[in-house]
Amino acid sequence: MSPRRKTLVPAISISKAINSQEAPVKEKHARRIILGTHHEKGAFTFWSYAIGLPLPSSSILSWKFCHVLHKVLRDGHPNVLHDCQRYRSNIREVGDLWGHLRDQYGHLVNIYTKLLLTKISFHLKHPQFPAGLEVTDEVLEKAAGTDVNNIFQLTVEMFDYMDCELKLSESVFRQLNTAIAVSQMSSGQCRLAPLIQVIQDCSHLYHYTVKLMFKLHACLPADTLQGHRDRFHEQFHSLKNFFRRASDMLYFKRLIQIPRLPEGPPNFLRASALAEHIKPVVVIPEEAPEDEEPENLIEISSGPPAGEPVVVADLFDQTFGPPNGSMKDDRDIQIENLKREVETLRAELEKIKMEAQRYISQLKGQVNALEAELEEQRKQKQKALVDKEQLRHQLAQLKAVQLEGARNQSLREEAERKASATEARYSKLKEKHNELINTHAELLRKNADTAKQLTVTQQSQEEVARVKEQLAFQMEQVKRESEMKMEEQSDQLEKLKRELAAKAGELAHAQEALIRTEQSGSELSARLDTLNAEKDTLSGAMRQREAELLAAQSLVREKEEALSQEQQRSSQEKGELQGRLAEKESQEQGLRQKLLDDQFAVLRSAAAEAEAILQDAVSKLDDPLHLRCTSSPDYLVSRAQAALDTVSALEKGHSQYLTCSEDASALVAALTRFSHLTADTIVNGGATSHLAPTDPADRLIDTCRECGARALELTGQLQDRTVLPRAQPSLMRAPLQGLLQLGQDLKPKSLDVRQEELGAMVDKEMAATSAAIEDAVRRIEDMMNQARHESSGVKLEVNERILNSCTDLMKAIRLLVMTSTSLQKEIVESGRGAATQQEFYAKNSRWTEGLISASKAVGWGATQLVESADKVVLHMGKYEELIVCSHEIAASTAQLVAASKVKADKHSPHLSRLQECSRSVNERAANVVASTKSGQEQIEDRDTMDFSGLSLIKLKKQEMETQVRVLELEKTLEAERVRLGELRRQHYVLAGVMGTPGEEEPSRPSPAPRGSATKKPPLAQKPSIAPRPDNQLNTKDGVYPAQLVNY
Repeated sequence: MSPRRKTLVPAISISKAINSQEAPVKEKHARRIILGTHHEKGAFTFWSYAIGLPLPSSSILSWKFCHVLHKVLRDGHPNVLHDCQRYRSNIREVGDLWGHLRDQYGHLVNIYTKLLLTKISFHLKHPQFPAGLEVTDEVLEKAAGTDVNNIFQLTVEMFDYMDCELKLSESVFRQLNTAIAVSQMSSGQCRLAPLIQVIQDCSHLYHYTVKLMFKLHACLPADTLQGHRDRFHEQFHSLKNFFRRASDMLYFKRLIQIPRLPEGPPNFLRASALAEHIKPVVVIPEEAPEDEEPENLIEISSGPPAGEPVVVADLFDQTFGPPNGSMKDDRDIQIENLKREVETLRAELEKIKMEAQRYISQLKGQVNALEAELEEQRKQKQKALVDKEQLRHQLAQLKAVQLEGARNQSLREEAERKASATEARYSKLKEKHNELINTHAELLRKNADTAKQLTVTQQSQEEVARVKEQLAFQMEQVKRESEMKMEEQSDQLEKLKRELAAKAGELAHAQEALIRTEQSGSELSARLDTLNAEKDTLSGAMRQREAELLAAQSLVREKEEALSQEQQRSSQEKGELQGRLAEKESQEQGLRQKLLDDQFAVLRSAAAEAEAILQDAVSKLDDPLHLRCTSSPDYLVSRAQAALDTVSALEKGHSQYLTCSEDASALVAALTRFSHLTADTIVNGGATSHLAPTDPADRLIDTCRECGARALELTGQLQDRTVLPRAQPSLMRAPLQGLLQLGQDLKPKSLDVRQEELGAMVDKEMAATSAAIEDAVRRIEDMMNQARHESSGVKLEVNERILNSCTDLMKAIRLLVMTSTSLQKEIVESGRGAATQQEFYAKNSRWTEGLISASKAVGWGATQLVESADKVVLHMGKYEELIVCSHEIAASTAQLVAASKVKADKHSPHLSRLQECSRSVNERAANVVASTKSGQEQIEDRDTMDFSGLSLIKLKKQEMETQVRVLELEKTLEAERVRLGELRRQHYVLAGVMGTPGEEEPSRPSPAPRGSATKKPPLAQKPSIAPRPDNQLNTKDGVYPAQLVNY
């Protein structure tokens, strides 16, 4: 291939593999890029073209670049790692760029680049691990070393490596919609394709971390490695979830065989658990041939032409020659050695037979044990069926008790006790079912052990075949040695021929000299006869050696026949064992089907019972006797919310049952709770509608009927196996949310505080009030000390009198607040029963809000009193402000007393003490007003009116001016009264106290108007208008009654 062609092919493959189309990278293009790195022993060409790609312009282009780079790092030449190290900054810039942009692929590119940088750093730091992460256990031991610090650090780095891999897989799955077949769409395959390399990396990392963790636990105490174990367990569950989700996708099933992880993580505290660990193996199936013929990227040296004949000489013809010559005695020794080797092989064969027989006996014993365990499981299953029948009978009795309880309320507690007993029996049945499942899993594990032992037997047979091949090889070697001996004998025969020819020449000379001497001729004849005799002897020895060789070959054939018979016998026994295993599997399949039928029967009975409960609740809506039952919107909201919460559990149980039909416990439990809570919601919805206005009551009844119809439809679907997968428990959310909303609408309007926060608000406001009073006392003492230093004479006397009265008032208020808090705790403890304090406040929300409002008013009044007193002492305020603050504090404390008195026991000692504190506060407030007025009269200069210098005209003029001033003041007073009325009206609107009587529940007493103890002191009433009683106040007066509601 030309250099230009070598450069052009990777460039074309890079451009085809890395493009902006939302489709996975084709394997043939990636393979060509990888072969290119092996051809040039590096990634120079890849980076020279990749650096020019417009990666910032397309997130899909960057994603496919990361995918190709991952494949090149894993399968490319080892020098690729060092080439990629030089371009770390480019990879980081691409990840940071897409990490700042809101793009789905951009987020994945950011995570993928972090993974690639971590991979490059790890393999550069630990060159013993190739980029493909495939090393033997010996290499892992060598890389870890014996230093515990190195092992600890290597484990942490592998955890970080695994975190990057799992984070990428979780991000990819998070963007995919699992409700549709995304793995069959090009957009989904584009995201899923890089996860093949992630699966390969994770399988090796998991195996290495398990090995290293066991090694660490052998060197360090368990408490030191608690963080390592927690991190491993988290990664184990994430990796198991990742493998499970990937195995369910069709896209991965044809590309990769994903291993299955064990049910639980290894127990590192037990050293023997290492032997139970099985290395997860990822298998990549062989790829189908591409439609397009791949190009030859690597030059292959051409072999010899096919047309050249190969001359092979006949080794036998070259070995054996004319039958004459001498032989050596070494062949006898070799034949004896061969016989001894044959005897050794025969002994080894007998030993292998005995081992196989022992394995077969062990397998038979295990099969018998499995049969005994299976029989025990049958007995347990029969016992479970009996318990199920008893449970069904008890459920029927419970249904009868519930029907009787609808007619007689006093029997309801007995029915609840029986229901709890039924739940206990159901839990026992569930435990027995779990034991059956565990036993089944144990059978499966034993079946796997049996298959493993069969594999060992097959390995022993393969060992026999290997011994046979070795024996054949030794026979061939003996044959070659025999041929070499024969060749040596042929050489000796040739030598004898040459000697014979020499003797023949001598014989010719002897015959010529025979004439001269007869004695020499007779000697030559005798010598010739001797030579012929030796030739015959050698020929006989050669024939004897050939016969012995044929006997040895026949002995080898007999051994081969014996081995083949033994192999046939082993295969027959293997077939029998496989047949028995198949029979056991069929029996287990039958048991599994029976278990599925039993689980569905339990589910169907539970669904039938739930249907009866719901039907009974729906029938209550039309029952005339139910019209006398009432309920509150608060209770309806709590029941609807509880029923709504069970829908999620019902959906989860339904999905778990569809995933694993062998366990219906979660669905049965969720269905039982859902049916009871939904029926309770429907019954309370009908009871609540009896007290609601007409239109909301009709909507509430219709919503209850719709909820009941959908619930009955759902229970009917759960009783039919064909319709069960299409059941949609989520359809129950709409009617339940409608009931929840209607209940919220029917609740009385109150403060903008949620009911679950009311209890915390009461404690918070009471604490804030106490803190405000403490702060007010402290500030008054500071002001008194300051007045003593800065004032003297009459002013000091007035200031001390005012501040002393304010201090006495604050102390009385503090004592009142403490007594009110004690009374409030007594009310909660006596009235909450089995409910919590928060539930009591939520149930009595109006009373709670009255406490909160009164506490806020007391705290605010104390703060205002201190500020007004400070201004009066500094001569920057008015005495009237101090008087108004005193009135406000008296009214607020009276409101707090009334709010606490509403739910208190009339014989409570705390109530008596609270009333005494209230009278003390009123007296202290009157003292503040009196001291303020006397101080004002003492300080202000009262000018006496001097009329001595006025004439009649001037007096008349001043009289008119005074009348004008009086009119102006009256007009201003009227305007201020109107403004005061508007302010009070807005105050009551914001406080949520102004409610129409129709909004209250009929079963609760209507609130009484605030009495004289809780009214604020009247402010500047007109002399000409008599004050009206509380029940005659209207908006024209600008005065509104404050109402305390008792719930």
